[in-house]
Amino acid sequence: MTVDIGQKKSSQENKADIMIISPHPDDAEFGVSGSVARWVKEGKKVVYVICTGGEKGSNDLNVNPEDLRITRQKEQQNAAGLLGVKEVVFLDYEDQGLEDTPEFRKEIVRCIRLFRPDTLVTADPYRRYIWHRDHRIAGQVVIDAVFPFARDHLSYPDLLDQGLMPHKVKEVLFWASEDPNYYSDITETFEIKLAALRCHESQVGGHNFPRIEEWLRKRAEDAAREQDFTLAEAFHREEILR
Repeated sequence: MTVDIGQKKSSQENKADIMIISPHPDDAEFGVSGSVARWVKEGKKVVYVICTGGEKGSNDLNVNPEDLRITRQKEQQNAAGLLGVKEVVFLDYEDQGLEDTPEFRKEIVRCIRLFRPDTLVTADPYRRYIWHRDHRIAGQVVIDAVFPFARDHLSYPDLLDQGLMPHKVKEVLFWASEDPNYYSDITETFEIKLAALRCHESQVGGHNFPRIEEWLRKRAEDAAREQDFTLAEAFHREEILR
């Protein structure tokens, strides 16, 4: 389900345990979907926020960007549904166009205050060298939105008039981190992760998927190497103490 955050008011009914903020459709499936499937099975409510339409993610010289945006939105809805995620927010920023602006930060703060998650998961902005700029910007804006903007009532005071009260997130998990310190067991949900990723046909369809599956499995095995389970997703975890 796509959520219109402009029409919903903050309430206990909206409360989510975990919020996933993804720069593009499919990023969350690569980074955290095995954990999402496990969390949902454990009874946790997970909400997706997708920052861009992903309309530039194609090698097809004849593709229409607007058509691709619609396709990728549907693919993301299908993947979320398969994982058991019932609410998906599309912010519809331009693909490859994310900027660290007060407006973007305010949209993230709005989502945090609306759904009031205990845990927030997003892309690590601090990877060195080659990393998609949208991932860096999204991760940095999320960090700033979590602390101090979502917490402080004088940040974006007009949100108070909309019933969106301050909220303190308890922890943030960053996927694709070069400094992982938290490992999530996805041994029982790895196949669901693969199935959710297959929903993104425009990105992983055709002959490429076996290679992607092999890469993901090796990465999951490497992440679990020193754990007491077989497959893992690795994150950098930061507890929010202030």
